[in-house]
Amino acid sequence: MAGRDGGCVVPVDTPTAVAGFKKKGAGSRSWILMDSSGQENLMDVDKHAIMQRVQIHARDLRILDPLLSYPSTILGRERAIVLNLEHIKAIITADEVLLRDPLDDNVVPIVEDLRRRLKPENLSREENRYGNLAAHNDMETAEEDDSPFEFRALEVALEAICSYLNARTIELETAVYPALDMLTSKISSRNLDRVRKLKSQMTRLTARVQKVRDELEQLLDDDDDMADLYLSRKLSGASPMSEAGAASWFLMSPTIGSKISRASRASVATVRGDENDVEELEMLLEAYFMQIDGTLNKLTTLREYIDNTEDYINIQVS
Repeated sequence: MAGRDGGCVVPVDTPTAVAGFKKKGAGSRSWILMDSSGQENLMDVDKHAIMQRVQIHARDLRILDPLLSYPSTILGRERAIVLNLEHIKAIITADEVLLRDPLDDNVVPIVEDLRRRLKPENLSREENRYGNLAAHNDMETAEEDDSPFEFRALEVALEAICSYLNARTIELETAVYPALDMLTSKISSRNLDRVRKLKSQMTRLTARVQKVRDELEQLLDDDDDMADLYLSRKLSGASPMSEAGAASWFLMSPTIGSKISRASRASVATVRGDENDVEELEMLLEAYFMQIDGTLNKLTTLREYIDNTEDYINIQVS
């Protein structure tokens, strides 16, 4: 089936479809599109089709190219959030998420989480009617969520990258501490080489964690940058209707307003008030900033332990 902006679009009817989709070659530009109505499409499209669909520039799409190794970045554009967080490369709009390389082993769990967190409330109710306990739990989660579509999608990405980097840190800790203990008990070229390799891994991981932390801190320090991420609010403000009419349209829209949880509709009242009110997003970003900062603190402590051990070894061999 042809996509509306070119390229091949493969409808997804079941959650297992992603697992069954054949993996393309290294040059494949495969994406999964998930929208606010619960529909999914697997897409194999070129960059021009993506740019046309979400209305971003080529330079914005370039940061999602895995071959160029761009650092972690969160960009707010007029109608999209461009997200590059390690293996998570996504474009989020007010009612769609485009996620690159959905078959990657590290990305598959994110697809599942997006499917669960972005499921419309009416679909969750329908599934629950037939005794699906998991759907019931998803529905409760959706009802508790007080954010518009783009923030729910953003939160899935932030939660995933923070958990991923924390897991890599724990793995490193598990390897480093025994290696240091072994080195202090027996100074040998083999033990020294092992510690040097682990220290190099730690340095690289620290740089990756630091970049995600810095990106969140930069957003938190700039209200204008945070305001750029309020896509639904900007979309409602672009309407030629009156202020009150725009707010009403936003809540009534079948593609936006009806896909937002009841609690989030209270926050949409900002349409009538200060368009620079970013408290909701600030709280979201702050929570994950604290998580990634905690991971960075673990790595800092690990670095200090390695440095202290090296000082001890130097004293012993001098």
